[in-house]
Amino acid sequence: MRAGDGWRMARAKAAKGSASRVTTLKKRSEYLRVRKGARCATPAFVLEAKARSDGASSRPASGPRFGFTVTRQVGKAVERNRIRRRLKAAVRDAAAKHAKGEFDYVLIARRPALTSHFAALVGELARAFARVHRTPARKA
Repeated sequence: MRAGDGWRMARAKAAKGSASRVTTLKKRSEYLRVRKGARCATPAFVLEAKARSDGASSRPASGPRFGFTVTRQVGKAVERNRIRRRLKAAVRDAAAKHAKGEFDYVLIARRPALTSHFAALVGELARAFARVHRTPARKA
């Protein structure tokens, strides 16, 4: 093995175990479309959800997609990245049971997401999923 190949091997291993990866939103237009959907606020984050229509995405509807927003107001880069990683891990735990495949979700982080217990974060996320699926969408 050459020097510097360690990160390549780590990425290859991560790609093999990609079954637990979270499919993410990539474009600003996707985030803006989800803004018009249902919304649930918790102390640690705000969850927004909107059903995908066939024309909204070039990809087939093959499972839920997630977007993560952590603004600079939340903290410095290290804290924002830690919050993003915690929210992604919580989504991996809760999404299998509670997320619907034809939906797009956006999680907007708040400062308590950094310090709250992980089990509490997953529980809040499960309750937020239930709430956004039963409430009617907001008027645009």
